[in-house]
Amino acid sequence: MINGPSRRALIAGTFASLAIPSSAAAAERGGLPSRPNIVVILADDLGWGEIGVQGQRLISTPNLDRMAAEGVRFEAAYSGAPLCAPSRCALLTGLHAGHGTVRENPEGGPQLSLTDADLTFAELLQLSGYRTACVGKWGFGPEQPDQVSHPNLRGFDEFFGYIGHRHAHQYFPEYLWHNGVRVQLDGRSYAPHLFRERAVEFIQEGGEDPFLLYFATNLPHSPSVIAGDAGPYEDRPWSGPNRRHAAQVARLDTDVAALLRALRDAGVAERTLVLFTSDNGPHREKGVTPRLFNSNGPFRGDKREVYEGGIRVPLIAWSPRLRPRVVKQPVASWDVLPTLADLAEAPVPAHLDGISFRGLLTGAGAPQHEHLVWNRPRKAQAIRRGRWKAIRFAPNIAGAGPDGRIELYDLAADPGERLDLAPARPDLTDELMIALDESIGPDPRIPYGLKTQISGNEIVVTLHNGSTMPWNEVKLGLDGLRKVRAHTVARVDPGMAIAVGFQLPARSRGRVMVLADFEAGGRPQLFRKVHRTNTFPADVLAR
Repeated sequence: MINGPSRRALIAGTFASLAIPSSAAAAERGGLPSRPNIVVILADDLGWGEIGVQGQRLISTPNLDRMAAEGVRFEAAYSGAPLCAPSRCALLTGLHAGHGTVRENPEGGPQLSLTDADLTFAELLQLSGYRTACVGKWGFGPEQPDQVSHPNLRGFDEFFGYIGHRHAHQYFPEYLWHNGVRVQLDGRSYAPHLFRERAVEFIQEGGEDPFLLYFATNLPHSPSVIAGDAGPYEDRPWSGPNRRHAAQVARLDTDVAALLRALRDAGVAERTLVLFTSDNGPHREKGVTPRLFNSNGPFRGDKREVYEGGIRVPLIAWSPRLRPRVVKQPVASWDVLPTLADLAEAPVPAHLDGISFRGLLTGAGAPQHEHLVWNRPRKAQAIRRGRWKAIRFAPNIAGAGPDGRIELYDLAADPGERLDLAPARPDLTDELMIALDESIGPDPRIPYGLKTQISGNEIVVTLHNGSTMPWNEVKLGLDGLRKVRAHTVARVDPGMAIAVGFQLPARSRGRVMVLADFEAGGRPQLFRKVHRTNTFPADVLAR
């Protein structure tokens, strides 16, 4: 580690040389503007086959179908896991469930959480100057403010919604969280409606900086609850849960339309990329029967299963700047973080499982995964390499015997995973099991980004280069202070860090903006981070 001097930097000068890049003035690449606004829409338990463009015939989804027709539709998109928490962890952090912090749902135990070691795509874009918001279901506990797993500490300037996993099952909640404040409700407000309203307001707020909106609705998760009746599905000859489930999917479709309309009305659609996907396959809970809707399309299995139906999900990318196309190359939700880093022109963190699929959006092509991995500890694991997919069940799980069971499928010839080829191809099965075992282990990442700490009357700023390339001409400093000058280091190599102490400024009032200006890969970078705390020394707060 490179340790910069922990001392007061009082040399006359300013930090005015650190200028935030302007996305409006930046050159366009491959049909997308430089540093576009990003909207990530995450449905909850929406099956691959529950939208019209992928074969749905009973539920109408005209807005998602239009979005797919105008944008890029990925036929072989995968979630991070066949159930909620580990899938969301993979989406946010770029690690599959064999490496990520959260690898399973609470299911009878405590709510699993992100940690201070996690770097989410929101933290990365926030560092790079994006305005960020999470609206809807966070899904990681504990349900309290000022803890490291809270969205505000994982990169989101604003959060409105459910913190915990189980709370999100309440469609008419008694309360929701706005940042660190628990907001009491009357129990008669439909949460998805509140989420749509706040998301539209966030888009309308505008500003000079690009924005990231993570819209994580809880539709159409069980229970099958809708505001009012089931609309056009009320008189269908189905069970009540199935009618309301169909109405939930239709409501999700109109929510997507409302966000796209807000982008157009705000005049920012041309500068925005929207990604729509789901956290896992369709559920069969509380009376819903996915077979009625053919919710998993041609695939076997559904939520909680590592068969294709449990992990194959819709993925649509939309922007007026994209040309319509269908992508057959497999991608996974852990590819989202490196893709967003690529779009934001920020250095991509090292040792991720994900690969940027930016080139697939524009038709330029992108590297392919050697293999994709899914991990349900003590239950089931799966690996896909090319056309081949192997599944390993733990002992006494899903009908497996005391020694477990391994299955092998040729997805090119058998996408429904009906013909188990493991007995006929033991060599290939063993080879895939070795690759699977090698893919599961501890978190491989290294620290990345800006960290701040108060020490006496100083704020210590540490910049970690957690990327794959050196960062050159690094300047660290505080924003807008005439008596503080940047500290400069010529080079910080991957895996290394620089730490510098600055005297806490007068009139900070518990808020200080720290900045890092550097060059990476021939591209100028500006990272910024706001340090907010009530633990500033009393003499500083009194200045």
